Amino acid sequence: MTQLALVIDLNVCVGCHACVTSCKQWNTSGSAGALADLEPYGADPNGTFFNRVQTFEVGQFPHTQTVHFPKSCLHCEDPPCVPVCPTGASYKRAEDGIVLVDYDKCIGCKYCSWACPYGAREFDEQRKVMTKCTLCVDRVTSTTLPKAERKPACVLACPANARLFGDVHDPESVVSRAIAERGGYQLMPEWGTRPANHYLPRRKTEIRVHAEDLTRVDNPLKLDGQQPEHPHHTPGREDFAT
Repeated sequence: MTQLALVIDLNVCVGCHACVTSCKQWNTSGSAGALADLEPYGADPNGTFFNRVQTFEVGQFPHTQTVHFPKSCLHCEDPPCVPVCPTGASYKRAEDGIVLVDYDKCIGCKYCSWACPYGAREFDEQRKVMTKCTLCVDRVTSTTLPKAERKPACVLACPANARLFGDVHDPESVVSRAIAERGGYQLMPEWGTRPANHYLPRRKTEIRVHAEDLTRVDNPLKLDGQQPEHPHHTPGREDFAT
């Protein structure tokens, strides 16, 4: 069975929120929208987002680092949000494993959000329905878009290529290879939900400094064996300020 999912590389995510804004733009104007924005410029802004980036400072000074942690629905293979739904609005597609919400059936009881251990569902206060990441199902199944663009909006927008998309049940897919080669892991596996989305761990980067890089040279630009001359400026207005 196909199981589409995201693999997120925490080693290269820079926390730019391009995935957040592109997700909001695509889904608020697509079949999943419109996504609410309540007082976005007020003292207490609120709204509906399918994807959020959380930023943490970890470690103890001076050995600290900043971790940017994107989080959305993990499209679990055994999703606890599905069986608790009293109307059948939450369901998992058999053909690709994507977990979705049927807004026509959703009564806004929030049972699914209580059942989700990841806090990945968001209640739309304007439409009074539960919403979540759809993996841009309307994009990935489109027959009108070029094949290269049949990916979630967040994947296409990421400038650092920190987000991969594919079938985690296909051992030859780019996501499966990344998980195998980089030690990809699931979030909170102890809950037994079998999240389809995986994360690639951060890695320590070794900085190699060569001996010649530590030696001061007279002419670093190597211009005809001579040091570059400093330009001569005439006195400026600031030189005569009183």
